Amino acid sequence: MNRNTIIGVVLIFAVMIGYSILTKPSGEELQKRQRIQDSLWIVQQKRLDSLALADSLKLIAGASQQTADTGLQAATQETAPASQTALDDVLGIFSRSASGNQELYFIENDVVRLGISSKGGKVIYAELKNYRTYDSLPLVLYDTSSVTFGFTFFANNRLVNTDALYFQPWWYDDAQKGNTRMSVSGKDALSFGMRLYANGADTLSSFSSSQYVEYVYTLTGEDHLLDLTVHFNGMQGVMASNTDYLDCIWNADLMQQERSIDRYNGPTIYYKHSDGEVEYLSETKDDEEDIPTRLKWVSFKQRFFCSTIISDDYFSSGLINAYTSKEEKVHYERSMESTFGVPFSDREKTTMDLSVYYGPLKYSILRDYKLDLEQQIPMGWSFFLMQWINRFAVIPVFDFLSSFGLNYGIIILVLTILLKIVLLPIAYKTYMSTAKMRVLRPDVELINQKFPKKEDAMKKQQATMELYKRAGVNPMAGCIPMLLQFPILIALFRFFPSSIELRQQSFLWANDLSSYDSILNLPFTIPFYGDHVSLFCLLMTVSTIIYTKINNDMMVTGQQQIAGMKTISYLMPIMFLGFFNGYASALSYYYLLVNVFTFLQMYLFRRLVDEKKIHARIEENKKKPVRKSGFQKRLEDMAKQRGYPVRK
Repeated sequence: MNRNTIIGVVLIFAVMIGYSILTKPSGEELQKRQRIQDSLWIVQQKRLDSLALADSLKLIAGASQQTADTGLQAATQETAPASQTALDDVLGIFSRSASGNQELYFIENDVVRLGISSKGGKVIYAELKNYRTYDSLPLVLYDTSSVTFGFTFFANNRLVNTDALYFQPWWYDDAQKGNTRMSVSGKDALSFGMRLYANGADTLSSFSSSQYVEYVYTLTGEDHLLDLTVHFNGMQGVMASNTDYLDCIWNADLMQQERSIDRYNGPTIYYKHSDGEVEYLSETKDDEEDIPTRLKWVSFKQRFFCSTIISDDYFSSGLINAYTSKEEKVHYERSMESTFGVPFSDREKTTMDLSVYYGPLKYSILRDYKLDLEQQIPMGWSFFLMQWINRFAVIPVFDFLSSFGLNYGIIILVLTILLKIVLLPIAYKTYMSTAKMRVLRPDVELINQKFPKKEDAMKKQQATMELYKRAGVNPMAGCIPMLLQFPILIALFRFFPSSIELRQQSFLWANDLSSYDSILNLPFTIPFYGDHVSLFCLLMTVSTIIYTKINNDMMVTGQQQIAGMKTISYLMPIMFLGFFNGYASALSYYYLLVNVFTFLQMYLFRRLVDEKKIHARIEENKKKPVRKSGFQKRLEDMAKQRGYPVRK
């Protein structure tokens, strides 16, 4: 190993160590997070009974739904009433709604089950019925004790936050009246309301049925989209006349759903500008953004699932924050906070039309909404060629093969075969270029012997290029086909770990193709490797080393350069061993198949290609006069005009 190789190895490890240090949140980032929390101080009110509510919801994981709901309702407690006079001073006409019993009302369809709390009138429980967590629990998106959703506004010069007040249920279907559990299926729709009543403008003696804030939740049979209509009824004269927008505050702690964490597809906040551009916060470190422009939607996004609030019109601005709490929490993944402006007009009856998507990050589902929600799935949206490969080639073929009910391991095998067939002409051209260079190796070695000194490096390079030109060989011909294959490799690198179809699908020894396949759990953690052994990753690494060995044997450069590159070429697969060990096993399995089929291709090409004929053709080319390109002729003409000698 020469000095340059040693320096290269040291630099590679330095980059890895530096990356791990840079991804840790700094003190400045922690202070930024604190500032954003301070700016949202209005939402940090006491949740007097949230802990009891959260404990009760955990029963859903181990008991029948009916038993869980009974325990949940029994766990809600009455808020201790504060001094009515003090409440009147603070909340004015909404003071009577400051205390009450926290009740939970369930609405569900074929795909989602939602729990709506009377405190705040908000959805605090969102369960996706067709999915389970990695440890076989019901897949619940939120930590119920952390959910905040409500509007802040001034009513009679008093600041009101609906999240802390108690709503009253309103049944739009008389047949459902009084029920705490409602369901709908098929093409039918179900509407359920939660109303926050005012006490009356002049008296606090009774509730006024004509002054209220109402959330109307409408759910259809098989849709993940929940329609949310917000009514401000009879608020004219109560709310400030110059109010043109309301702050809507939406916070939640996201629950861990997967065994492994995808470092390129982590939980974060996505948002879409009204002009169509989709952006997101950092997936690996604490991040915040103050967005002064209009937004179409804001999404709390996880690896395979998301909760997205959508405006039928627009949100006037946004303040978003994604961070990891330092507190010890069970099944906790990350915390999300958002505040966005909702346009408001001072009318007798104001309506805001919103909707919330609770569901999987599945391309076919999100695409149908035509809201660019599918851009939350990392498919290489920033590079047009990569996203085209995934959208118009990989996904259609993948979905077509899935329609036959095949095991997803077999589907990946068939997909790999199809891709190798499509890329076969490129692979053949690459091999032919390598074969030509290999035939010229003896001539290249003679040139190296002729110019052994370092100061003759330029002469050696010129002589080598002259040899290639006389032989009619383009040394870059093998690189261009490889560059054409690179976008496909990167596109599939993004596709497999983010494909929800592979989630919890088993193949051979892998229990979940979207996660790592552990055949041995280690009692310790190896730096840059992990605490387990992934067999697919190990096989991929071994096959890559074998491929590297074969490729090095076919190299046609000088022995000194080969010796310098060999160590790095063998080191890279070992480095990838640590990288892919905790990654999706489907990706390691795919790269393993690519290596295996590459071996078969190379064997086939060697059987079909006669290098003696290639050598004879090259010798004939050497005898022919070398054609000069138009560009080269122009350079020579310019040199002649200036009196420089021109090489024949």
